[in-house]
Amino acid sequence: MAASRDSSGASQIPILFEDNHILVVEKPVNMPTQEDDSRDPDLLNVLKADLKHRHNKPGNVYLGLVHRLDRPVGGVMVFAKTSKAASRLSDAVRTRQLDKTYVAVVHGKPPQSSATLRHWLWKDTRTNTVSVVREGQQDAKEAVLDYKLLGSQDGLSLIQIKLHTGRPHQIRVQLAAIGCTLYGDQRYGSAVNKPGQQLALWATALAFEHPTLKETLRFRSLPPMQRPWSEFTLPEL
Repeated sequence: MAASRDSSGASQIPILFEDNHILVVEKPVNMPTQEDDSRDPDLLNVLKADLKHRHNKPGNVYLGLVHRLDRPVGGVMVFAKTSKAASRLSDAVRTRQLDKTYVAVVHGKPPQSSATLRHWLWKDTRTNTVSVVREGQQDAKEAVLDYKLLGSQDGLSLIQIKLHTGRPHQIRVQLAAIGCTLYGDQRYGSAVNKPGQQLALWATALAFEHPTLKETLRFRSLPPMQRPWSEFTLPEL
């Protein structure tokens, strides 16, 4: 496995796959996907700097962002190295052909061992928070996911999630809506989580059609084996 670095050499980004068209990496937790108000090093620019360094490229390096992970979330992401790849991957996201699977540790136990959750979500851009609202509310967007219970113990549950839409904070808000707040989620679960706990949500699998070869690619990653992940047997890759 290769590793990427920014200009300071401080940030190590595992590279899962790379060719002339795409770059698949494992996003570290607590790194923004793209530049934000914090001005902290972000994944997109760190990877651009690394491509420029490794390939000795003059001028600006193109790297297309086609999907995102929340800052506290780690796991598999794909970037486009050409505009053609970016267009085709973005279309795959829009048509729900980019298959994304996550695992999460939540407080409590879901009411069913598996189910489809369908909510309408509204984002307050002033506070950067998302809430469940009634269908038809202005600016609300439909959010759909499937979940499967993988195990429960000591008041926590391990859940596998298949996303069908990619709304901001979707998994966190939808699971909280059924009484299963994510472990470590300070934004939507401060009543049950302690300050400093790491959000237990990981993008564990990604599958999509290669933008030029037209073959299906699958990439997988597991979260670090530390609490609360270490309390469960994670699904085999």
